[in-house]
Amino acid sequence: MAKIFTISLGCSKNLTDTEEMLGILNHKKHYLVADESEADTILINTCAFIKPAREEADREIKRASKLKAQGKIEKLIVAGCLTQKEGKSLPSKYPLVDAFIGLKGIEKIDNVIKRPKHSFCPAPDYIKAPDFKLQLTAPHSAYLKVADGCNNRCAYCTIPAIRGPFRSKSMEDIVAEAKAMEKNGVKEISLIAQDTTAYGQDIFGKPSLVKLLKKLVKIKGIEWFRIMYAYPETVTKDLLDFIACEPKICRYLDMPLQHISAPVLKAMNRRSTEDEVRAKIKLIRQIVPGMSLRTNFIAGFPGETAEDFEKLKKFIAEAKFNNVGVFAYSKEDGTPAAVMKRQVAEKIKKQRVEELVSAQSRVIDSINRKLKGKTVKVLLDNLFCGRSESDSPDIDGRVEVKGNKKYKAGDFVKVKITSAKGYNRTGKII
Repeated sequence: MAKIFTISLGCSKNLTDTEEMLGILNHKKHYLVADESEADTILINTCAFIKPAREEADREIKRASKLKAQGKIEKLIVAGCLTQKEGKSLPSKYPLVDAFIGLKGIEKIDNVIKRPKHSFCPAPDYIKAPDFKLQLTAPHSAYLKVADGCNNRCAYCTIPAIRGPFRSKSMEDIVAEAKAMEKNGVKEISLIAQDTTAYGQDIFGKPSLVKLLKKLVKIKGIEWFRIMYAYPETVTKDLLDFIACEPKICRYLDMPLQHISAPVLKAMNRRSTEDEVRAKIKLIRQIVPGMSLRTNFIAGFPGETAEDFEKLKKFIAEAKFNNVGVFAYSKEDGTPAAVMKRQVAEKIKKQRVEELVSAQSRVIDSINRKLKGKTVKVLLDNLFCGRSESDSPDIDGRVEVKGNKKYKAGDFVKVKITSAKGYNRTGKII
């Protein structure tokens, strides 16, 4: 049996694919090693969403290829979105790779490891719960993918071309997967997809996330369900009403908005207008007071004028988001945005990113001033650090805990905040 070292790149959706592959390999009695020097096989699950992700994948593949050339490993397998996106062009670029497998090849990973061959498959036309899964996150916190693919066709995005159309997992599969996680000690589940709040659209004819959540909250051992990757159009009043009344649903919503200026939103092919976005934020805060809102923005989209940018910067100051990610526009071949006129210079994009980050820093400073003395519920990730409802795993802030002598990772504790800086806070267990 192979001794396999795995490198998982990219987002949480990609991580769940890695967990599925490792679950299969573990079931088939392969050895999964944590030390690369002990491996005879390297498996790289790649991301290809934007140029920096492809550059990271390129570096890892070349580094692993060098190890193979030196005789330090026997096999090199590359999977994931890069394979799905660039397919048959890869063998000539990376001749030492034994096999490239697309998204549909995940279930065949054992056969690929045993008998490497190139497999360029389309994205699966359905999504189901994995037969086997090896959790890579902390034992008490896990990602659960409820759907895959996307129908939104944003002008800058390659996801529909890579992952295919939107496909929901059945409720029965999701509930069974969540119950299995609970049996393994998971207390927090982050629900993920490319468009999580559209869950069920393809099965029931309308978004049905609330219907799913009502089933999930009945699982006794799970205390937090967190909604990631929401679209404003499918953040409905029914969903907000349920979040407001159900303590197991985190008062947290990850809702990428990308921009606020009407001309830019139209050019991006975003479905919500400026007025609709503003109205949705107002509705969220009316129905769920204290809701922590996370969003992403793109700076330097083609045609973004100085006026558009200033409007976005002002919006960040006004909206007072709890967490904001800012990215420079990445020109992606095959997307409508790549051939748009009035591409923004890289120097200007970089400057605009820095200005937006600074604008959000001022917002966080004002939020932090109000936190001192407040008590929050914290899920401990280790003895001295944890997260509140406002902090998703991996991408948001942390709560540093002082005075912990009896609690362990995975415990929920009440913490009185004593100080805050940036997205991180410090407090004492009470």
